[in-house]
Amino acid sequence: MHSLVSYGFLAPPNLFITLSLLGALIALVWRRVGIITTLASSLCLYVVAAPAFSSYLSRLLEAEIPNDTGFRDAHAIVVLGADVQSAGGTTSDRLGPLSLERLIFAADAYRRLHLPLAVSGGRVGDSETSVAALMGAALEGYFGVPVTWSEDQSRTTYENALYTARLLRGQHIQSVILITQARDLPRALWSFERAGLHAIPWPVPRTALKLGELADFLPNSRALDESFQALHEQIGTLYYRLIY
Repeated sequence: MHSLVSYGFLAPPNLFITLSLLGALIALVWRRVGIITTLASSLCLYVVAAPAFSSYLSRLLEAEIPNDTGFRDAHAIVVLGADVQSAGGTTSDRLGPLSLERLIFAADAYRRLHLPLAVSGGRVGDSETSVAALMGAALEGYFGVPVTWSEDQSRTTYENALYTARLLRGQHIQSVILITQARDLPRALWSFERAGLHAIPWPVPRTALKLGELADFLPNSRALDESFQALHEQIGTLYYRLIY
C-alpha cells in the first residue's frame, strides 16, 4: 500500500487520472455523479500540471530548510544517493541526473571546505552496483575528490541517515554537511537529526515562484512531474514522522 501511495496510481497527481477514468465509468450508471467526479479530478489535474502551482508546492517544501549556512562546526560532508540508470545486462550501471547533480554540489563543498566526504546509498531497483559505489567512483575518477567513507546498504532516506550516523559515530563525528536537492532537504535533515547526527544543509538552487507569465498557468509535463515530486516529499515527510 505504501508503494501505491508513494509512486503508484494512488499517489497525487496520478490519483486524479485514476479518478477521471473512474468517473467516466461511473457516468455509465450514475450520470451526474460520474460527470462531477470526472470534471473535479480533471480540474485538479490541470492545476497540479500548471507551473504556478508546482513551483508553489516546491517553495512550501523549501521554506522548511534552515537558512543557517555556518559550516564551522561540521566535521564531514555527506552526499545522499538518488537515481541510477540500470545497465539491463548490456552495459555497466550509471548514475542518473539527480545523483550527478549532487556530486557537483559535493565537489564544490569539498573544494571550499576540505572536509572528509561520505557517500550513502544502496542498490536501486534492479541495478547491480550500489549508488554509493557509483558515486565514489565518479567523485574520485571524474572530480578528483577523495571519498573517505562509503555506506552502501541503505534503501531509504531514513536508512541513509541511520547507517551513516552509525558509521560516523565511530569516528567521533557529530555534525555533518548534508548534500541533496532542495526539495529533499527537509525530510533528509529531519532523518539525520532523528538518527542523532546534526546536519547542516549545503546551499543548493531553490525553486523560483512562477506567477509572472501566462505560460505559468498553462499545464505542461515538467510541472506535472515537479508537482508529483513535491507531493511525494510531503507524503514521505508525514509517513516518516508517523513511523519513525
